Amino acid sequence: MKKLVLAAAFSAAASTGFAGNLEEPVVEAPVIVEETNASSSAAAVWVPLVLLAIVAAVVIAD
Repeated sequence: MKKLVLAAAFSAAASTGFAGNLEEPVVEAPVIVEETNASSSAAAVWVPLVLLAIVAAVVIAD
């Protein structure tokens, strides 16, 4: 009988531990990462071409 009373007391104490108010849960907004397309710039093409032309001119001049 003592075990039954003890189990009832523990279950009553445990159930009040979970009691709370009906507050809305806090939900964080999802993080949206937008991928940008890498556009090639004109400088990325022209700089190596100009350097190549300079090297070619130096080689031809020698």
